Amino acid sequence: MKHRILIIEDDTVIQAQLKTLLDGNGYEAEVINDFPVSIEQVKSIQPHLILLDIKLPGSDGFVVCSQIRAFSNVPIIFVTSCNTDMDELNSIMLGGDAFVTKPYNIAILLAKIASLLKRAYPATEQEALSCHGVVLHLESGKIEYAGRQTDLTKNELKIMYYLFKHAGTICLRGDIVEYLWDNRLYVDDNALSVNIGRIREKLSGIGVRDFIKTKHRQGYIIGTENETDI
Repeated sequence: MKHRILIIEDDTVIQAQLKTLLDGNGYEAEVINDFPVSIEQVKSIQPHLILLDIKLPGSDGFVVCSQIRAFSNVPIIFVTSCNTDMDELNSIMLGGDAFVTKPYNIAILLAKIASLLKRAYPATEQEALSCHGVVLHLESGKIEYAGRQTDLTKNELKIMYYLFKHAGTICLRGDIVEYLWDNRLYVDDNALSVNIGRIREKLSGIGVRDFIKTKHRQGYIIGTENETDI
């Protein structure tokens, strides 16, 4: 599967350079030229990753990033000539995943892209994982039980992937948080609890109860006997 990368950059020369670079390295690159409807195009294209400039016509990249974060957790890399500490801090606080300044180092940019895609979409190594009849479909981001399915968000998928890969052992909260958010200091530990709660609700909706067990002051575990409701 080729990952789709969306380029939101108003400099046509840099647009062409990035598209050629990405296409030549096995990605499917698309470019936005109609900036007033960039959010609609993000929703339509559904990219796996976005390269976003800060200085854009009409609305800057920070605004675009915050608008995208209102409906998507797609990885976003700011690629920009704005190189102050405040620019980088704003990009992080608004939901950016990485910050690369122009002129960018091609090897570093490609490494950041590959790292974020690997972290965000673990599906590439295996199509599905299963435990006690519960099946995690990695590429589609769905979880299934007894023929019933429900969609997971990017973070929910990453949490379930981590739990499935460590089935039968206690997954420490700190380890899950670090895996999900790369140990960013501004992430509230409560965010993990909120995500786990939402996953449990979705599992209940397809007939699976008590699949994710809480280990007091430690973390979570799957792979032990669970109740199901077929």
